[in-house]
Parts: sequence; C-alpha cells; structure tokens
Amino acid sequence: MGANADRWQRRAAQARASGAWRDRTLLDDLARAVATTPDKLAVVANREGGETRMSYRELDARADRIAGGLATRGVGRGDVVSFQLPNWWEFTVLHLACLKLGAVSNPLMIIFRERELRFMLRLAETKVLVVPGLFRGFDHAAMARSLRAELPALAHVLVIGGEGEEDFGRLLAEGGGFETQSPAPDDVIQLLYTSGTTGEPKGVMHSSNTMLSNLGPFAERLHLGADDVIHMPSPMAHQLGFMYGLVLPVMLGATAVLQDVFVPAEMRRQIAETGATFTMGATPFLNDLADHVVRTGEGTPSLRTFVSAGAPIPRALVAKARAALGAAIVSAWGMSENGAVTTTRPEDPEDVTTSTDGLALPGMEVRILDAAGAVAPPGEEGLLQVRGCSNFVGYLKRPDLDPQDPEGWFDTGDIARMDEAGYIRIAGRAKDIIIRGGENIPVVEVEGLLYRHPAVAAVAIVGYPDARLGERACAFVVPREGADFSLDEMTAYLGAQQMARQYMPERLELLAELPRTPSGKIQKFRLREMIRDAAA
Repeated sequence: MGANADRWQRRAAQARASGAWRDRTLLDDLARAVATTPDKLAVVANREGGETRMSYRELDARADRIAGGLATRGVGRGDVVSFQLPNWWEFTVLHLACLKLGAVSNPLMIIFRERELRFMLRLAETKVLVVPGLFRGFDHAAMARSLRAELPALAHVLVIGGEGEEDFGRLLAEGGGFETQSPAPDDVIQLLYTSGTTGEPKGVMHSSNTMLSNLGPFAERLHLGADDVIHMPSPMAHQLGFMYGLVLPVMLGATAVLQDVFVPAEMRRQIAETGATFTMGATPFLNDLADHVVRTGEGTPSLRTFVSAGAPIPRALVAKARAALGAAIVSAWGMSENGAVTTTRPEDPEDVTTSTDGLALPGMEVRILDAAGAVAPPGEEGLLQVRGCSNFVGYLKRPDLDPQDPEGWFDTGDIARMDEAGYIRIAGRAKDIIIRGGENIPVVEVEGLLYRHPAVAAVAIVGYPDARLGERACAFVVPREGADFSLDEMTAYLGAQQMARQYMPERLELLAELPRTPSGKIQKFRLREMIRDAAA
C-alpha cells in the first residue's frame, strides 16, 4: 500500500476532524428506526403480481432471517454476495443482511449477461449469487447455472421463485440465529462495477464512512427528512439507485417506494398513491413522467423534488416538468466513485438548473485544471477533479488504476468549467464513454468485439445527442474489401457475443476510411461532428 496507505490515513484524520465521517454504519440508523418508529412504513416494493409493504420492525426481522440463512451457507465477514435483481424488496433486505454479517454487497445490473457477469463474479470471488428466475422474459436462473462451473469460488446460486436448494425463500424459512459481525465504519461494504476506458469494468469499493458522509449533506441541501417518501425508479444496482433509493431512506428513517420496471403511468400512480415527495433519475425518467402528466392530466401533487442526474437537463424540459409536476427540478452530477458531488439547490432559478450541474456538496471540493496543470480561472474549461469525504476506497485488486493523486484529488476524466459562484458545468468527457439514458456504455469493449468481425477492417464508436436519452451510440465502420456489413448484422453479432443490448450502437455509418491524425490516432471529434450534422 505504501503511499496509498499514508494518503488514506491523512484523509481519514481530516474527515473525522471535520465531522464528515461519524464512524457509524447503516445498521445504527436501522436500529434507531426500529427502536423509535417500529411500525412506520419502511418499504413499498412493486412488482408484477402485487406489492409488498414492510414496517421497520418487519424489515429488520427479514434482514435477520436472510442473514441467518446466508450464514448457514458459509457467508461471513469480507465475503462477497452478488445480487442481480430489479428494485425488489429482496434487494434492500440483502444489503442489510450483508451488513449484519460484515459481508460485501455487490449489486449487478439486471441487463448484464454472461460476458459481463463472468468477469465481475470472478474478480469479486463471489460466494453467493442471487438472481430472479424469469424477469422480462429472460431466464436469469439458467444463465447463473451456466456460469457456476467456471467460477470455483461461487458456492451457491439462489433464485427468487426457485426450487429446492436454489430457492431464495429457504433463507427466510431456515434463517435462525447467527453471530452478528457488523462492519467497522472503514470496512468495505459495497462493491459496484463501473465501465471504464480500459475495456474492463472496475470494481469501485465504498465503506460506511465514504457512503454515509455523502448522504447527510445531500439530504440537508434538498431538505429531506424522516417524513419524506422517497420514490426510486432508477435501478438500485446503479449507485444512484443504491445510495438514494436504498441507503438514504433507512438513514433518514423515511419510507422508500421501489419501482422495478419503468413505465411512466406506473411511476405516476406510485407517487400519487404513496404520497411520494422525492424522486430521482436520468432525464428520460423526467421527460416521460412529465409527458404522461401533460397528456393525461393525472398529476403528482405530493411530489416536491425531482433530482435529474446523468446528463444535462434541456431548458425546455425543466420548464415543462416544473409546470406539469409542480416540483422543484434539481440538476446533479456524480460518479460511482463518489456519489453525488454537485447539485443545484431546489430554490435556484431555472437558468441555474439548466445551465449548470450544481455546486459541490459540503465535505466535497471540485477544481478545474488547465492544460498546464494549474487551476483554471472561472469560465475556462479544463479537467474536473474532485476531493473529499465521499471519494471511494479504491478499485478492487487494481491499485494501479487509482486516479487519486497524493493530495487526494480524484481525476474524473470529465471536462468542465466553473463559474465565480462555484457552480460547474460538464462540457464533455476526456474518457471515452457514452452515457445513454444514464447508462455508461463501455466504448472500448464494444469496439474490441466489432474489430473481431470478419467484415470489419476498422471501427470507432461515438455518441450523438438524443432529446430523450441524452446520447445514443453510432458505430463508424470501414468494411473489409468486398465485404458487406449492416446494422442488423452488427446487432445480431453483438448479441451472439452475449453483450447487453443497451451497450449496442443504435446507428451504423460505413466509411471508406476513418479520419486520423498523422500519427494514426482516430479523430473522434470529427466523427462526432459528422454524426451530429447527420442527426440534425
């Protein structure tokens, strides 16, 4: 560890001295809620076939039983439990159960298929994997079984709705007493994979201190408390859904409302019927909910705040959403590595919400560096760096990829500018990732697969603007001499490679050659100009 260990010790001392790290875990907040408001509604979880409601007393009891069931299957301190689940009640309970055992929660996006899971589960040395049986027509149980033979550390596959030894329900039925091994506040409690430019996902590690130190200032800025009802349509296997749909409500002693499949009409119904006051998601969620309300006249009178993160919010959308929903629209920016770093304020004027990505939360610092590595003056674009209490612990088994300098500044890979008041605006990305509807597309990995196709001589993938999703992906391909290549063929090929459909380019452009620098590097900015002109 060396220099990294020294840096961590300095950071920890500063965070404790400032009061940002309070050396608590989410179990402390759960215990407080159970002691003071045991019968308060903790979770409302919706899925096809019905709704599950749990009080804080019931939530804690289920977490105990699941923890006991996991313990009998050999799960203990430091073991990784992976769960590839929609926003179901089992997701929340599994994380709490892992905390009670000192185990590490590893949420996995429901869209991942064999290619992504094989790498992630092997790197994590996952001990238990929990999946749904069938979800949206896909057999997750069969996929998990097919992977098990390749993963020697994977001792158990548990299936929600399964049978026999695989039946997740047996954890509840069999779970009895267990020895609580609550994690220390600096222990790793969450492993979350994020797409990177290396072609491999990176395992972001968080502790209770790094995660909870973000949520307190976030709640204070957005005026959230125990009386709020927090609706979460974003996947809890994303950091956005995990931190603000699972952890935040328990920390506050509030009520969480979980939506497993995004349908605007269903989102509106859930908000209205539960009296939800807060929700959060990428711009497609905001756009589609507002459109539904405008079209049907069915409103969301209880909704006070909608935080939109993942892409800039178009000015016209903010105006439409404020009028339709009657809520404050808040812009935010953050990463898996640090949670929400900047937000606007609910009371900020509309032009601030639409023209900035917000102001750093207390406990976090942001700065913009120019090409020479000096702090850039207000209004000038440069590299965005972040430092503070909620920066992550590191990348699993990859300390060489740690982008934090000796002073603790994290290189985000984003290009931004900052105004004199400290509000930032993301201007672009130095890293090669497309954000489609809040989902990071690992460009290098997709390009690497396409290069293997016998008809492809060269390929480059770039993003282009989309009013609903923020960006879509376009593949520029130079076919091999005499070969044909079509969008349908590309999609079928990537599907055969077991790639998540959301990662596949939605547009294909064939070129005789790619624009390059004299040294041979592809000039992606030219491709972006070409596709933007064509899309316009």
